[in-house]
Amino acid sequence: MKAHILTGSKTEIAESVARLQGEIREAIVFVEEAVDSIPAEADIFAEMEPFTVKAGGADDSRESLYTRMEGE
Repeated sequence: MKAHILTGSKTEIAESVARLQGEIREAIVFVEEAVDSIPAEADIFAEMEPFTVKAGGADDSRESLYTRMEGE
């Protein structure tokens, strides 16, 4: 599988998709909304939540990031 990033107007993106060879199984589309229509407390990635990976146990604290591990 090969990933493509297509940018441009709706028409340009649609034309680019139509020219792609092979089977297209899914697409992620980002739609810009007018600034007035987005509530301040909106989580723009909430609808993608079902597609995210849930991994626990990682220590991403500042101290952990800047502390050398054994063998570094």
